[in-house]
Amino acid sequence: MKIVVAGAGYAGTLAANRLAKKVPEAEITVINPRPDFIERVRLHQQIARTGRVATPLADMLREGIATRLAAVTKIGDGSVVLDTGELAAFDHLVLAVGSTVSPLPGTVPVGTWEGAQRARARLSDLPAGSTVTVIGTGPTGIETASEVADARPDLQVRLVGSRLAASFSEGARRRVRAGLERLEVSILEDTVADVLPGDEAPGGDQVRLRSDPDRPLHSDLTLWAVLGTIPDLAQRSGLDVDDRGRALVDGYLRSVSDPRVFVVGDCAAVPGSRPACQTAGPQGAHAADTLARLIRGREPRPYSMGYFGTGLTLGRHDGVIQLSRRDDSARRQYLAGRPAIVLKEAATLGAKYGSRTATITWLSGAK
Repeated sequence: MKIVVAGAGYAGTLAANRLAKKVPEAEITVINPRPDFIERVRLHQQIARTGRVATPLADMLREGIATRLAAVTKIGDGSVVLDTGELAAFDHLVLAVGSTVSPLPGTVPVGTWEGAQRARARLSDLPAGSTVTVIGTGPTGIETASEVADARPDLQVRLVGSRLAASFSEGARRRVRAGLERLEVSILEDTVADVLPGDEAPGGDQVRLRSDPDRPLHSDLTLWAVLGTIPDLAQRSGLDVDDRGRALVDGYLRSVSDPRVFVVGDCAAVPGSRPACQTAGPQGAHAADTLARLIRGREPRPYSMGYFGTGLTLGRHDGVIQLSRRDDSARRQYLAGRPAIVLKEAATLGAKYGSRTATITWLSGAK
C-alpha cells in the first residue's frame, strides 16, 4: 500500500503523521519542495527576526515516513510527476499543496517562505527613519505591520488596505486599531493602484493610491500581505476545479475526478471553508481518518467542522482573537491583550505538535 502526500504544510504533515499511526503497514512518502515544515501563519516573525518558524521535516514526521525533496508538477493515473523528472507511484494520494501569492509588481510578498526571506534581508538593511509600507489590512497585513513596528521602533510603518480587519466585529476592529496605534503604525484605509519600485524611481518605492494617484507615497520597503492564489496543479492534471482553481471534492474530501485522491487545505474546494491553519488541520486529519477507514473496509464518515474564531498578534505583547460562530461569522465577543497572544501562539504549536487540548481541537492530530 503506497500513500503519497504532496505538500508538507499543516494539512499534509497532519495527514501523513496520522496515517502512519493508523495504517502502520502503509508505505508513506511526503513530497515537498523544501526540507522544512514552515509555520506559515508566523512568517511575520521570520521577517522581523522575532521567532523561528522553520523546523526540519525529519523532526516533524513520524518514524518510517519517507520524504522526497521535490515539487509535484502533474498528477497522473496512479503516479505523480516530479520536477526532477522522476515518477512516484501511489495507491492513494493526499493533495495538500496549499496556496501561494501573486504580489503586485514592485512589492515583496510576505506569505511565502521565499518572500519572507527576501523581506527579512531587506528589512535588516534599512536604516533608522526608513518607511515600511504593508499592503493588506487582513490578519496577515496586520500581523506583519505590528511585528515590524514592535521589533523596529526606529522605522515608520504604514498599513494600507480597503478596510481594517474586515471580518471582525466593530468592537474587535476598534481594539485592533488601538493596538496598531500604540505601536505607532499609521493606517490608511484605501486601495493601492500600483507601486513603482525604487530601482525605477530613485529615492525609494512610489506607492500610488486609487483615491489620489497623483500624490504617491514614499516607501523604502513595500510588503505585499494579500494571500489566496491557488497553484494550477489540480487543473493542469485534469482534475475538476472551481473558478478559483481549487479541486472539487465530495463529502469525504475525495476528488470528484479520482476517488484515490484526497484534497485538503487551501487547494480544496470545500463549501464554507477559508484559507487558514484551522481549516487545514481538521481536513488533513479527516482525510487520514477516512482513508484509514476505507483501507480497513469500514464506512467513511462525511467531513464536518466548525470555526472557533480568527486570532492575530499585535507585536510580541498584544493580540486580538475574534470569536466566531460555527459558520465563521463574527460574534460580538472577542479576546484581547496577553491572553489572546498566548492562545494564538498555543494554536500554532498545536498544529505543529498535534495537541488535542480543548482550546485548539480544530488543529489536532499532527503527531
